[in-house]
Amino acid sequence: MPNNYTKYITMAFLVLLAWNPVAHAEEPLAKDGAVLNAAEDAGSSKSFPTEKMEETLPSWFPKLLGMQATGISQMMPSFNNPYEGRNSFVADGSKGNGLTETYGVYLGSQITNNLQAYLDIEDFIGSGISNGVGLAGYVNGDMIRAGSSNLAEDPYIARMYFRYLLPLSSESEKVTRAMDQLPGEQPVKRLEFKVGKMSVADDFDQNRYANNNRTQFFNYDFMYNTAWDYAADTRGYTYGVFTALVQPQWRLAMGIYQIPNTGNGANFDFLNMRELGYNLELTVKPNANGTVIRFLSFFNESRAGSYDDALALQQTTGSATPDILSVEQQGGIKYGFGVNLEQPLADEGETGIFCRLGWNDGSHESWSYVESDRHASLGLQVSGINWGRENDHLGIAYGVNGLSAQHEDYLAAGGVGILLGDGRLNYGLEQVFETYYSIQLSSYLQISPDFQFIQNPGYNKDRGPAEVYGLRARVSF
Repeated sequence: MPNNYTKYITMAFLVLLAWNPVAHAEEPLAKDGAVLNAAEDAGSSKSFPTEKMEETLPSWFPKLLGMQATGISQMMPSFNNPYEGRNSFVADGSKGNGLTETYGVYLGSQITNNLQAYLDIEDFIGSGISNGVGLAGYVNGDMIRAGSSNLAEDPYIARMYFRYLLPLSSESEKVTRAMDQLPGEQPVKRLEFKVGKMSVADDFDQNRYANNNRTQFFNYDFMYNTAWDYAADTRGYTYGVFTALVQPQWRLAMGIYQIPNTGNGANFDFLNMRELGYNLELTVKPNANGTVIRFLSFFNESRAGSYDDALALQQTTGSATPDILSVEQQGGIKYGFGVNLEQPLADEGETGIFCRLGWNDGSHESWSYVESDRHASLGLQVSGINWGRENDHLGIAYGVNGLSAQHEDYLAAGGVGILLGDGRLNYGLEQVFETYYSIQLSSYLQISPDFQFIQNPGYNKDRGPAEVYGLRARVSF
């Protein structure tokens, strides 16, 4: 079916559902033992449209877990911009405006009591401000940086994987319907396994208050730790295996995933054991106040080039600028660490704070996520119940990104990375302030105005500051 037909049929169906006269919030995300699963995207409702029909079907028959359509419109006025490079953050002409649309259909099957299968089909169209480049903390988390991949704006398989649960206790807990989450019961203590195509960020660096740009903050800084260069193709997905030991007060998770064969690329060299990303995370819930702390480490091996090697080659050849592509080879290493805190404060956890800290060695080029080697962010979510709008939320956050010395030297010499490249660099920490307000208009319809202020875009004191005004409209069930 042509892309436009798929898009419009999906949108029409969702709009019909959206104008439910009884306005209630999407149910809270299901708890994964001590870990809150913040990967929900399709949403859930108290009265799901297909529930009665599902009662007559076999348990293994695929279930529609949800559908969603999200549109993000952004506008950026002109700002101080004395010079430009290939990947500069700019507002010239139409680059100061961005409009993206994402559509998704999410399916799941309970094959046996302990074995599940999931299939997610998504579609992305549109372009972001400055064509998606020029920042570490980019302003729209839905923006797909197709780069040289020339990705078609057609529906694609985002996730397709199996999930197996091995019970370690007879006690179970209820889980609600959500994206990649079948409704029912699951063991409180368990071993969990996943294999197939998925997003690494579905299972690592989760945070109740800052994890989902389609319902929370727009900016990359407040989705995941920007110093975590997690394995992913340009759309954000990869192939791999995941396992976790889940207990009521802690979880230990490990995953091994394929890394693309080019930076910000769309293709993988399958079964290449030297292009893998390894992730390990310990999650603890240390008290009865809802505190959750996550300790993350990662180790990537890929074809990523060394910044020092690129600068040395420039000196040897006398080139005007260093070229990281010329020194790419097998054996490029990047490793790092992150800490992630969520702390409920009031309103049954709907009001709370979050914090992230991150570091990576920064010796080799950024490969899959963003160009950031240091990260710190702090934010607050406030429930609208405090002013009579219990389903609304206000978010306020501040994030800082930094570079390693090698990365800074490379960009200052005129080098270009997957997202950055002004031709020169007057280095300063990139700083992002963002505030949004999500308004629940009906059971399935939400709109969110947003404002972002960016100091030193692309780590360059010569550029900016920049202001970005945005509006998000989302229909989901």
